[in-house]
Amino acid sequence: MTEHLYKVIELVGTSTKSWEDAVTKVVQETSRHLQDLRIGEVEKFDVQIDDGRVVSYRVKLKVSFKYHPELHEKH
Repeated sequence: MTEHLYKVIELVGTSTKSWEDAVTKVVQETSRHLQDLRIGEVEKFDVQIDDGRVVSYRVKLKVSFKYHPELHEKH
């Protein structure tokens, strides 16, 4: 079995609809820029409030992805 190395980054996503939508937006956008996303772990939920109403949902998400050292080797 081959061993793999994974990198973890922290991202913040927002949505005017829901926390779930904020998570989905983070994953969709991140997958456009990184390969082999593996795990998303929600660290924190919060909301932006204006005039007594929730106007935005926010999530802090840790995302792990497979590290490909061959893409980062110096020639």
